[in-house]
Amino acid sequence: MTEKNAIDILKSLVGFDTTSSKSNLDLIGFIESYLNIHKIKSTLVYDSSGKKANLYATIGSSSEGGIMLSGHTDIVPITGQAWTDDPFHLTQKENKLYGRGTADMKGFLALILSRVPKMISAKLSKPIHLAFSYDEEVGCVGVHRLLDLINGNSIKPAFCIVGEPTSMEVVTGHKGKCGYQVVVKGLACHSGQAPFGVNAVNYAAKLISHITEISKEKSIKGPFDYDYEVPYTTLHTGVISGGTILNIVPDSCQFEFEIRHLIEDNPKELINKIKLYAKENLLPNMHKVSSKTDIHFKEKVTYPGLSIDENSEPVKYVKKLLNNEQHKKVIFGTEGGLFQEKLNLPTVVCGPGSIDQAHKADEYISIDQLEKGGKFLDDLINSCR
Repeated sequence: MTEKNAIDILKSLVGFDTTSSKSNLDLIGFIESYLNIHKIKSTLVYDSSGKKANLYATIGSSSEGGIMLSGHTDIVPITGQAWTDDPFHLTQKENKLYGRGTADMKGFLALILSRVPKMISAKLSKPIHLAFSYDEEVGCVGVHRLLDLINGNSIKPAFCIVGEPTSMEVVTGHKGKCGYQVVVKGLACHSGQAPFGVNAVNYAAKLISHITEISKEKSIKGPFDYDYEVPYTTLHTGVISGGTILNIVPDSCQFEFEIRHLIEDNPKELINKIKLYAKENLLPNMHKVSSKTDIHFKEKVTYPGLSIDENSEPVKYVKKLLNNEQHKKVIFGTEGGLFQEKLNLPTVVCGPGSIDQAHKADEYISIDQLEKGGKFLDDLINSCR
Protein backbone atom coordinates (compact mmCIF):
# COMPACT_ATOMS: atom_id res chain seq x y z
CA MET A 1 0.00 0.00 0.00
CA THR A 2 1.33 3.44 -0.88
CA GLU A 3 1.95 5.72 2.10
CA LYS A 4 1.92 2.72 4.46
CA ASN A 5 4.50 4.35 6.72
CA ALA A 6 2.50 7.58 6.92
CA ILE A 7 -0.69 5.64 7.67
CA ASP A 8 1.04 3.70 10.46
CA ILE A 9 2.25 6.96 11.99
CA LEU A 10 -1.20 8.51 11.56
CA LYS A 11 -2.67 5.58 13.46
CA SER A 12 -0.40 6.39 16.39
CA LEU A 13 -1.16 10.12 16.27
CA VAL A 14 -4.93 9.59 16.13
CA GLY A 15 -4.62 7.33 19.16
CA PHE A 16 -3.61 10.30 21.31
CA ASP A 17 -6.62 12.29 22.53
CA THR A 18 -5.19 15.78 22.15
CA THR A 19 -8.45 17.67 22.51
CA SER A 20 -7.48 21.27 23.29
CA SER A 21 -8.76 20.96 26.87
CA LYS A 22 -6.29 18.11 27.52
CA SER A 23 -2.53 17.67 27.54
CA ASN A 24 -0.70 16.96 24.28
CA LEU A 25 2.50 15.74 25.98
CA ASP A 26 2.02 12.06 25.11
CA LEU A 27 1.82 12.92 21.42
CA ILE A 28 4.73 15.36 21.65
CA GLY A 29 6.73 12.69 23.46
CA PHE A 30 5.98 10.24 20.66
CA ILE A 31 7.21 12.71 18.04
CA GLU A 32 10.29 13.62 20.09
CA SER A 33 11.20 9.95 20.48
CA TYR A 34 10.64 9.32 16.77
CA LEU A 35 12.96 12.19 15.86
CA ASN A 36 15.51 11.02 18.45
CA ILE A 37 15.65 7.62 16.74
CA HIS A 38 16.72 9.47 13.62
CA LYS A 39 19.19 11.58 15.63
CA ILE A 40 17.18 14.77 15.20
CA LYS A 41 17.17 17.04 18.25
CA SER A 42 13.87 18.63 19.27
CA THR A 43 13.27 21.74 21.34
CA LEU A 44 10.11 21.74 23.44
CA VAL A 45 8.40 24.95 24.51
CA TYR A 46 5.92 24.37 27.34
CA ASP A 47 2.86 26.31 28.44
CA SER A 48 2.70 27.83 31.92
CA SER A 49 1.20 24.66 33.40
CA GLY A 50 3.84 22.36 31.92
CA LYS A 51 1.06 20.12 30.56
CA LYS A 52 1.31 21.20 26.92
CA ALA A 53 4.21 21.82 24.59
CA ASN A 54 5.21 23.05 21.18
CA LEU A 55 7.97 21.20 19.33
CA TYR A 56 10.59 22.69 17.02
CA ALA A 57 13.28 20.83 15.10
CA THR A 58 15.63 21.53 12.20
CA ILE A 59 16.78 18.92 9.69
CA GLY A 60 19.68 19.47 7.31
CA SER A 61 22.10 22.33 6.81
CA SER A 62 22.58 24.85 9.59
CA SER A 63 22.57 27.68 7.06
CA GLU A 64 20.13 30.56 7.20
CA GLY A 65 16.79 30.11 5.48
CA GLY A 66 15.06 26.94 4.45
CA ILE A 67 11.41 26.01 4.73
CA MET A 68 9.31 25.65 7.88
CA LEU A 69 6.56 23.03 7.86
CA SER A 70 3.95 23.95 10.44
CA GLY A 71 1.05 22.11 12.00
CA HIS A 72 -0.97 21.99 15.21
CA THR A 73 -1.29 18.91 17.41
CA ASP A 74 -4.60 19.68 19.12
CA ILE A 75 -8.04 18.61 17.96
CA VAL A 76 -11.62 19.72 18.55
CA PRO A 77 -13.89 17.80 20.96
CA ILE A 78 -16.06 14.86 19.97
CA THR A 79 -18.71 15.82 22.56
CA GLY A 80 -22.24 15.41 21.21
CA GLN A 81 -21.09 13.81 17.97
CA ALA A 82 -22.36 10.41 16.83
CA TRP A 83 -19.31 8.55 15.51
CA THR A 84 -19.73 5.27 13.65
CA ASP A 85 -16.43 3.97 15.02
CA ASP A 86 -14.00 4.88 17.80
CA PRO A 87 -12.74 8.39 16.92
CA PHE A 88 -9.38 7.67 18.54
CA HIS A 89 -8.71 4.55 16.50
CA LEU A 90 -7.80 4.92 12.84
CA THR A 91 -10.37 3.03 10.79
CA GLN A 92 -9.93 2.40 7.07
CA LYS A 93 -12.94 1.94 4.82
CA GLU A 94 -12.09 1.70 1.15
CA ASN A 95 -10.13 4.85 0.26
CA LYS A 96 -10.87 6.75 3.48
CA LEU A 97 -9.12 6.87 6.86
CA TYR A 98 -11.48 7.81 9.69
CA GLY A 99 -10.55 9.29 13.06
CA ARG A 100 -10.52 12.58 14.93
CA GLY A 101 -7.80 14.80 13.53
CA THR A 102 -7.14 12.82 10.35
CA ALA A 103 -7.93 15.84 8.17
CA ASP A 104 -7.29 18.59 10.72
CA MET A 105 -4.40 18.06 10.81
CA LYS A 106 -2.63 14.91 11.95
CA GLY A 107 -2.56 13.61 8.38
CA PHE A 108 -0.08 16.35 7.48
CA LEU A 109 2.00 15.67 10.61
CA ALA A 110 2.13 11.96 9.76
CA LEU A 111 3.33 12.72 6.23
CA ILE A 112 6.08 15.00 7.55
CA LEU A 113 7.30 12.40 10.04
CA SER A 114 7.20 9.65 7.42
CA ARG A 115 9.59 11.78 5.30
CA VAL A 116 12.17 12.39 8.04
CA PRO A 117 14.45 9.53 6.86
CA LYS A 118 14.28 10.91 3.31
CA MET A 119 15.12 14.41 4.57
CA ILE A 120 18.18 13.05 6.36
CA SER A 121 19.45 10.93 3.46
CA ALA A 122 18.95 13.84 1.03
CA LYS A 123 21.75 15.80 2.75
CA LEU A 124 19.72 18.99 2.47
CA SER A 125 21.57 22.16 1.50
CA LYS A 126 18.55 24.17 2.67
CA PRO A 127 17.20 23.18 6.10
CA ILE A 128 13.67 21.99 6.73
CA HIS A 129 12.23 23.19 10.03
CA LEU A 130 9.38 21.40 11.83
CA ALA A 131 7.06 23.53 13.97
CA PHE A 132 4.28 21.68 15.82
CA SER A 133 2.04 23.68 18.16
CA TYR A 134 -0.67 23.25 20.79
CA ASP A 135 -4.01 25.03 21.30
CA GLU A 136 -4.51 26.23 17.74
CA GLU A 137 -8.17 25.20 17.85
CA VAL A 138 -8.95 27.59 20.70
CA GLY A 139 -7.63 30.70 19.00
CA CYS A 140 -4.01 30.07 17.97
CA VAL A 141 -2.98 30.42 21.62
CA GLY A 142 -0.06 28.02 22.04
CA VAL A 143 1.99 29.09 19.04
CA HIS A 144 2.90 32.43 20.66
CA ARG A 145 5.56 30.77 22.81
CA LEU A 146 6.92 29.04 19.73
CA LEU A 147 7.13 32.39 17.95
CA ASP A 148 9.39 33.67 20.71
CA LEU A 149 11.71 30.68 20.27
CA ILE A 150 11.95 31.04 16.49
CA ASN A 151 12.49 34.78 16.76
CA GLY A 152 15.40 34.20 19.13
CA ASN A 153 17.10 31.58 16.94
CA SER A 154 20.13 32.53 14.88
CA ILE A 155 18.82 30.35 12.03
CA LYS A 156 15.44 31.50 10.72
CA PRO A 157 13.29 30.00 7.95
CA ALA A 158 12.88 31.85 4.68
CA PHE A 159 9.20 31.01 4.50
CA CYS A 160 6.56 28.72 5.99
CA ILE A 161 4.02 26.20 4.75
CA VAL A 162 1.09 25.61 7.10
CA GLY A 163 -0.41 22.22 6.29
CA GLU A 164 -4.05 22.87 7.17
CA PRO A 165 -6.48 20.88 5.00
CA THR A 166 -6.80 22.68 1.66
CA SER A 167 -7.14 19.59 -0.58
CA MET A 168 -3.53 20.32 -1.61
CA GLU A 169 -4.54 23.63 -3.13
CA VAL A 170 -2.51 26.80 -2.58
CA VAL A 171 -4.08 29.23 -0.11
CA THR A 172 -2.80 32.80 -0.08
CA GLY A 173 -5.13 34.34 2.45
CA HIS A 174 -7.66 34.03 5.23
CA LYS A 175 -9.53 36.47 7.44
CA GLY A 176 -8.49 37.42 10.94
CA LYS A 177 -10.71 36.82 13.96
CA CYS A 178 -11.62 38.55 17.21
CA GLY A 179 -13.97 36.90 19.69
CA TYR A 180 -15.51 38.70 22.67
CA GLN A 181 -17.63 37.82 25.69
CA VAL A 182 -20.06 40.49 26.85
CA VAL A 183 -21.57 40.47 30.34
CA VAL A 184 -24.56 42.73 30.92
CA LYS A 185 -25.25 43.39 34.60
CA GLY A 186 -28.79 44.57 35.23
CA LEU A 187 -31.05 44.91 38.28
CA ALA A 188 -33.49 42.16 39.26
CA CYS A 189 -37.02 42.69 40.50
CA HIS A 190 -40.45 41.07 40.30
CA SER A 191 -41.72 41.11 36.72
CA GLY A 192 -44.85 42.90 37.93
CA GLN A 193 -42.53 45.80 38.81
CA ALA A 194 -40.51 45.54 35.60
CA PRO A 195 -39.96 49.31 35.17
CA PHE A 196 -38.14 49.37 38.54
CA GLY A 197 -35.55 46.88 37.33
CA VAL A 198 -32.94 46.80 34.57
CA ASN A 199 -33.58 43.93 32.20
CA ALA A 200 -30.14 42.57 31.26
CA VAL A 201 -31.58 40.40 28.49
CA ASN A 202 -33.28 43.38 26.84
CA TYR A 203 -30.12 45.47 26.93
CA ALA A 204 -28.06 42.57 25.60
CA ALA A 205 -30.57 42.27 22.76
CA LYS A 206 -30.18 45.97 21.94
CA LEU A 207 -26.40 45.57 21.76
CA ILE A 208 -26.67 42.40 19.66
CA SER A 209 -29.02 44.26 17.31
CA HIS A 210 -26.39 47.01 16.96
CA ILE A 211 -23.70 44.42 16.17
CA THR A 212 -26.01 43.00 13.52
CA GLU A 213 -26.46 46.46 12.00
CA ILE A 214 -22.69 46.92 11.79
CA SER A 215 -22.41 43.55 10.04
CA LYS A 216 -25.09 44.61 7.55
CA GLU A 217 -23.24 47.88 6.95
CA LYS A 218 -20.01 45.98 6.19
CA SER A 219 -21.87 43.84 3.64
CA ILE A 220 -23.01 47.01 1.84
CA LYS A 221 -20.02 49.34 2.16
CA GLY A 222 -17.15 46.85 2.37
CA PRO A 223 -14.21 46.81 1.92
CA PHE A 224 -14.49 43.80 -0.36
CA ASP A 225 -12.19 40.99 -1.43
CA TYR A 226 -13.90 38.78 -3.98
CA ASP A 227 -11.38 35.98 -3.61
CA TYR A 228 -13.42 35.03 -0.54
CA GLU A 229 -16.71 33.16 -0.56
CA VAL A 230 -18.02 35.93 1.73
CA PRO A 231 -16.09 38.94 0.39
CA TYR A 232 -16.46 41.30 3.37
CA THR A 233 -15.92 41.44 7.13
CA THR A 234 -18.64 39.70 9.14
CA LEU A 235 -19.90 40.04 12.72
CA HIS A 236 -21.79 37.17 14.32
CA THR A 237 -23.33 36.44 17.73
CA GLY A 238 -23.10 32.73 18.51
CA VAL A 239 -23.83 32.20 22.23
CA ILE A 240 -26.29 33.84 24.64
CA SER A 241 -27.67 33.05 28.10
CA GLY A 242 -29.59 35.02 30.70
CA GLY A 243 -32.46 35.04 33.13
CA THR A 244 -33.76 32.43 35.58
CA ILE A 245 -37.56 32.32 35.54
CA LEU A 246 -40.15 34.35 33.66
CA ASN A 247 -41.47 36.34 36.62
CA ILE A 248 -38.09 37.82 37.55
CA VAL A 249 -36.53 40.67 35.58
CA PRO A 250 -33.11 39.20 34.73
CA ASP A 251 -30.10 40.87 36.33
CA SER A 252 -27.54 39.15 34.13
CA CYS A 253 -27.09 38.21 30.50
CA GLN A 254 -23.98 36.99 28.71
CA PHE A 255 -23.30 36.58 25.04
CA GLU A 256 -20.34 36.00 22.74
CA PHE A 257 -19.75 37.51 19.35
CA GLU A 258 -16.98 37.35 16.79
CA ILE A 259 -15.56 39.46 14.01
CA ARG A 260 -14.00 37.74 11.00
CA HIS A 261 -12.25 40.55 9.24
CA LEU A 262 -10.45 41.23 6.02
CA ILE A 263 -6.84 42.37 6.20
CA GLU A 264 -8.07 45.78 5.06
CA ASP A 265 -10.35 46.15 8.10
CA ASN A 266 -9.17 47.10 11.59
CA PRO A 267 -11.19 45.03 14.07
CA LYS A 268 -10.27 47.32 16.96
CA GLU A 269 -12.16 50.14 15.27
CA LEU A 270 -15.25 47.94 15.06
CA ILE A 271 -14.91 46.88 18.71
CA ASN A 272 -14.53 50.49 19.79
CA LYS A 273 -17.65 51.37 17.80
CA ILE A 274 -19.62 48.68 19.64
CA LYS A 275 -18.26 49.77 23.03
CA LEU A 276 -19.08 53.40 22.28
CA TYR A 277 -22.67 52.47 21.44
CA ALA A 278 -22.98 50.68 24.78
CA LYS A 279 -21.46 53.64 26.64
CA GLU A 280 -23.51 56.37 24.98
CA ASN A 281 -26.81 54.66 24.15
CA LEU A 282 -27.33 51.91 26.72
CA LEU A 283 -25.50 52.60 29.97
CA PRO A 284 -27.03 56.05 30.61
CA ASN A 285 -30.54 54.56 30.67
CA MET A 286 -29.37 51.64 32.81
CA HIS A 287 -27.71 54.01 35.29
CA LYS A 288 -30.90 56.04 35.65
CA VAL A 289 -32.31 53.05 37.52
CA SER A 290 -29.12 51.81 39.21
CA SER A 291 -25.50 52.98 39.15
CA LYS A 292 -24.42 49.39 39.81
CA THR A 293 -25.47 48.21 36.36
CA ASP A 294 -22.75 47.69 33.78
CA ILE A 295 -21.71 46.21 30.43
CA HIS A 296 -18.34 44.45 30.43
CA PHE A 297 -16.36 43.31 27.37
CA LYS A 298 -13.71 40.58 27.55
CA GLU A 299 -11.55 39.50 24.62
CA LYS A 300 -11.63 35.71 24.28
CA VAL A 301 -9.60 35.10 21.13
CA THR A 302 -7.76 37.09 18.51
CA TYR A 303 -5.50 36.27 15.60
CA PRO A 304 -4.57 38.21 12.47
CA GLY A 305 -5.54 37.45 8.92
CA LEU A 306 -3.12 36.13 6.35
CA SER A 307 -2.33 37.65 2.99
CA ILE A 308 0.58 36.84 0.73
CA ASP A 309 1.12 38.19 -2.77
CA GLU A 310 0.17 35.60 -5.38
CA ASN A 311 3.26 36.65 -7.35
CA SER A 312 5.67 36.22 -4.43
CA GLU A 313 8.45 33.65 -4.66
CA PRO A 314 7.02 31.34 -1.93
CA VAL A 315 3.68 31.13 -3.74
CA LYS A 316 5.37 30.52 -7.09
CA TYR A 317 7.54 27.84 -5.46
CA VAL A 318 4.61 25.92 -3.96
CA LYS A 319 2.60 26.20 -7.18
CA LYS A 320 5.55 24.82 -9.13
CA LEU A 321 5.87 21.83 -6.79
CA LEU A 322 2.17 21.13 -7.22
CA ASN A 323 2.20 21.86 -10.96
CA ASN A 324 -0.88 23.98 -10.35
CA GLU A 325 -1.09 27.72 -11.03
CA GLN A 326 -4.36 28.18 -9.11
CA HIS A 327 -4.70 29.74 -5.67
CA LYS A 328 -7.56 30.69 -3.35
CA LYS A 329 -8.50 32.22 -0.01
CA VAL A 330 -10.36 30.30 2.71
CA ILE A 331 -13.00 30.88 5.38
CA PHE A 332 -11.04 29.34 8.28
CA GLY A 333 -8.15 30.81 10.25
CA THR A 334 -4.63 29.45 10.74
CA GLU A 335 -1.44 30.27 12.60
CA GLY A 336 -0.08 31.62 9.32
CA GLY A 337 -1.17 35.18 10.05
CA LEU A 338 0.88 35.15 13.25
CA PHE A 339 3.98 33.84 11.46
CA GLN A 340 3.58 36.64 8.97
CA GLU A 341 2.82 39.38 11.50
CA LYS A 342 5.17 38.45 14.37
CA LEU A 343 8.10 36.94 12.46
CA ASN A 344 7.74 38.70 9.11
CA LEU A 345 7.76 35.18 7.69
CA PRO A 346 6.05 34.74 4.29
CA THR A 347 3.48 31.97 4.70
CA VAL A 348 1.45 29.77 2.37
CA VAL A 349 -1.29 27.39 3.54
CA CYS A 350 -1.37 24.03 1.75
CA GLY A 351 -2.11 20.58 3.10
CA PRO A 352 -3.92 17.29 2.50
CA GLY A 353 -7.55 16.66 3.36
CA SER A 354 -10.64 18.83 3.13
CA ILE A 355 -11.94 21.35 5.64
CA ASP A 356 -15.38 19.96 4.78
CA GLN A 357 -14.51 16.86 6.80
CA ALA A 358 -12.91 18.68 9.73
CA HIS A 359 -14.61 19.12 13.13
CA LYS A 360 -17.38 16.64 12.24
CA ALA A 361 -18.34 13.16 13.32
CA ASP A 362 -16.65 10.52 11.15
CA GLU A 363 -13.88 12.93 10.14
CA TYR A 364 -11.66 11.38 7.50
CA ILE A 365 -8.83 11.92 5.06
CA SER A 366 -8.69 10.06 1.78
CA ILE A 367 -5.66 8.00 0.88
CA ASP A 368 -5.59 9.91 -2.42
CA GLN A 369 -5.01 13.12 -0.46
CA LEU A 370 -2.24 11.51 1.58
CA GLU A 371 -0.59 10.41 -1.65
CA LYS A 372 -0.80 13.92 -3.10
CA GLY A 373 0.60 15.35 0.12
CA GLY A 374 3.38 12.76 0.13
CA LYS A 375 4.40 13.55 -3.45
CA PHE A 376 4.42 17.25 -2.61
CA LEU A 377 6.79 16.67 0.32
CA ASP A 378 9.02 14.40 -1.80
CA ASP A 379 9.34 17.12 -4.42
CA LEU A 380 9.96 19.72 -1.72
CA ILE A 381 12.77 17.62 -0.24
CA ASN A 382 14.37 17.18 -3.64
CA SER A 383 14.25 20.95 -4.18
CA CYS A 384 16.19 21.49 -0.93
CA ARG A 385 19.11 19.20 -1.82
